[in-house]
Amino acid sequence: MQIDIGSVYDGTVTGLTKFGAFVKLEDGTTGMVHISEVSNEYVNDITEHLAEGDAVKVKVIEINEKGKASLSIKKAMPEPEKPKIEKKPRPQKNVNRGWQGKPQEEQSGPMSFEDMMAKFKAQSEDKMSDIKRSTDRRGGGSNGYRRGSK
Repeated sequence: MQIDIGSVYDGTVTGLTKFGAFVKLEDGTTGMVHISEVSNEYVNDITEHLAEGDAVKVKVIEINEKGKASLSIKKAMPEPEKPKIEKKPRPQKNVNRGWQGKPQEEQSGPMSFEDMMAKFKAQSEDKMSDIKRSTDRRGGGSNGYRRGSK
């Protein structure tokens, strides 16, 4: 029987090393399962997951030019379900508010030019005060020299 890449076979663990396990397939072919292909979780000690003589299902992931088979136990298992993340609706942060603080939809009619200018001026002043506060905190205005240093 010829083994095919991507196929799943039954096998028996014939040997363990610190880097993986040797598995003998039904047709007598021996392949190796690298320690990273044993489980979906991190495996520090392979003997905690496998023992010689264990029956395992393996998937053939590669056959090199010398005919050696690389096997995977975790890829032969069904994929673990990923937890579903519920998306909650976000509260609206920037409701388009007019200069009176009411949502624009509640205001009667379109905004006048004066109302738009008042809104723009208020927003600009808020932004400028934020910029001034942040530069004051950083010690803005220094010319790069420290007092007392030469």
